[in-house]
Amino acid sequence: MDKEISQNLINQRKSKKWFIGLSLVFALLVLLYFFRNSLQSSLEASKIRTAVAEMGSIENTLTASGEVIPAFEQSITSPIKASIKKVFFSTGAAVKAGQPIMDLDKSLTLIELEKLKDQLALKQNSIGKLKMDLDKKIYDSDISDKIKSLTINRLRADLEDTKRLQKVGGRTQEDVTKAENILKIAELEKAQLENELNYHRKSVGANVRESELNAQIESKNLKELQHKITMADIVADRAGVLTWVNDKIGSAVNEGEMLAKLADLGSFRVEGSCSDTYSDQLKVGIPVIVKVNEISLRGMVVQIKPSVANGIVQFSIALDDNKHASLRPNMKVEVFIVTNRIANAVRVANGPAFNGKRKTSVFVLEKGIAKRREVEIGLSNFDFVEIKSGIQAGEKVIISDLSQYEHLKEIKIEQR
Repeated sequence: MDKEISQNLINQRKSKKWFIGLSLVFALLVLLYFFRNSLQSSLEASKIRTAVAEMGSIENTLTASGEVIPAFEQSITSPIKASIKKVFFSTGAAVKAGQPIMDLDKSLTLIELEKLKDQLALKQNSIGKLKMDLDKKIYDSDISDKIKSLTINRLRADLEDTKRLQKVGGRTQEDVTKAENILKIAELEKAQLENELNYHRKSVGANVRESELNAQIESKNLKELQHKITMADIVADRAGVLTWVNDKIGSAVNEGEMLAKLADLGSFRVEGSCSDTYSDQLKVGIPVIVKVNEISLRGMVVQIKPSVANGIVQFSIALDDNKHASLRPNMKVEVFIVTNRIANAVRVANGPAFNGKRKTSVFVLEKGIAKRREVEIGLSNFDFVEIKSGIQAGEKVIISDLSQYEHLKEIKIEQR
């Protein structure tokens, strides 16, 4: 018959197992720590990058992006409603001043030109006819006035005769009154004729001037259309490169529609964009650095677009050397906006060792030993980092990422 094991004995066995297990885990962790230290306490010199701290100027920059575009780019539009008849050059072709780029079908516009010529001739003819009509009205009014003058003279004589006959009893007072009324009516009619004559004389100039102004408008419309037809000969007015051409032969184009873009590739500018969180630091006139591959070009902000789209602010950059050989149209470049500058500071070449924190630790080489130091970071850009404290000029700093060795105070650098 088996003997029952006491609860105390069971608890003792469990405690012993737990103690043994924890001891093994602790021993394993200690072994791993010492093993890691033994492996990582040394590092090959070929696997690290170093830089010597030096005194020099440093600039604080904000990162942005940009696109290189020609400093001059002309948009060539259609001056008339037409269709593309022939294209002489394609996109990317270099053209000289005066060379035709494309030929437009102008037939509809030429018909409109003939129509305007006919309308102008009609206007000019109507001016001549108007002058003759007005001259006739003035002449007729003048003759009517002269006839009325003769009539009035006759009526005055009749009135005098009637008054004389009344005195001898040959006419009555009623006859005299009637003769006087007829004379007054004739005088009023003469005054009316004189007023009409004055009106015709004054209005003739205004009417003719109005017709002449209408004719001038037609003439200007005609000249404008003739100029548009001349401009419809799509030629390059300067030497350059065609950055875009509408080469769809036979397609209809409206007045003002884009036909081609002609760029002068002798000089360039940069259109930049950055987050609107930097908008308070972005100002016209501040310097910028444009990184073209491995080349840095200086410039400054000359214009800031007033609108913000999708959290992006756009701005224009004028380059100091806008004719640099490395510049190409539509090239994407890195833009660094300079917000601050210190003329004389301890600086080290920027690298992965600097993670953006104001206070961090880096390793400094001293006689083959890399020693960890706490440093304070100031201004920074893509080239340099300012060291405000912790490193002196002339010391050699490891700028490679050594975050996996941050638990060590020293690392032996082996030369192999």
